[in-house]
Amino acid sequence: MQKLSNDKGIIAALAIDQRGSMKRIMKAAAEKAGKTYNIDMVYEFKELVSQELTKYVSGILLDEELGFKGMKSKNPQSGLIMSYEQTGYDVNTVGRFPELLQNESLDRLIKKGADAAKVLVYYNPNDPAEINDVKHAFLERLGEEGLAADIPLFVEFVTYDDKIPDSKSAEFAKEKPQLVLDSMKEFSKDKYHIDVIKAEIPVNWDFVEGHTKSGVKPVYTQAEVAKTFKDMNSLVDRPFIYLSGGVPAETFREELTFAGESGNNYSGILGGRATWLDGVQVYADGGKDALIQWLNTQGKQNVSELNEILNKYATPWYNVYGGLNNIDVIDPELASI
Repeated sequence: MQKLSNDKGIIAALAIDQRGSMKRIMKAAAEKAGKTYNIDMVYEFKELVSQELTKYVSGILLDEELGFKGMKSKNPQSGLIMSYEQTGYDVNTVGRFPELLQNESLDRLIKKGADAAKVLVYYNPNDPAEINDVKHAFLERLGEEGLAADIPLFVEFVTYDDKIPDSKSAEFAKEKPQLVLDSMKEFSKDKYHIDVIKAEIPVNWDFVEGHTKSGVKPVYTQAEVAKTFKDMNSLVDRPFIYLSGGVPAETFREELTFAGESGNNYSGILGGRATWLDGVQVYADGGKDALIQWLNTQGKQNVSELNEILNKYATPWYNVYGGLNNIDVIDPELASI
């Protein structure tokens, strides 16, 4: 965990482990630029993002399938989190069940340089018991493997409701706080042995009073959002960090600032598209040199602005365990993290 944190104990990390969506984004950018897409474009993009932006972050989340060059190009001072799950889910099976990469284990990830492993699970706490019981058992097994391998586990939860297919709708926005809070409460249970929860922002910012577009009716008042952020603290007894969820950089900054001002005890971020997404079109249009220039200007600024917010509002991950000097007293298993 220390390898993935800055000197204040904050997880200021970058995420670029997208696989299927990364291919789609790059293909669309290449077509817009009038070029022919090929997979080498994705390899090089991840390599350059890792090479340049890990100078300014405490860690990076990468997948080996498309990010193997990025694993080699990252700054040695930046920690490495590796994806352990297969991307996506079987759309023909109800439940969105998770699966691990078939040719990997946590021991194998460690040998490849991983300082932590990340697994994404789609979760709806209101799903039928027969669906969620499978996911609970999956994470119990994963947690036991993490203990045996002695590697921190970052588990990401993405909420959904199959009855509301449009996750960007006002209808889903009304349901989202309950989905996120109940999910975090469930997976804070000791039986899962999750070290860090990678959580969604518990509201859809497009429907927050004072932040909606013209003509859009708010779903939440700012007071309700502040209470939601505050309530999260009492539900979680382990470090949690936020994913950017594909929102623009400015929106992610607003979310993190509001959370901090609401007294939300988050311990950092694994920020993805909010940091590097605009660079995809820059790369498709101008190639390697244009992307490097963008990364060292706008990309660096995106990271720096997020780091400023984290240094102001985020809580050191070890404070959850009573402070760095008390980790071995509270739980011997954490002493080696």
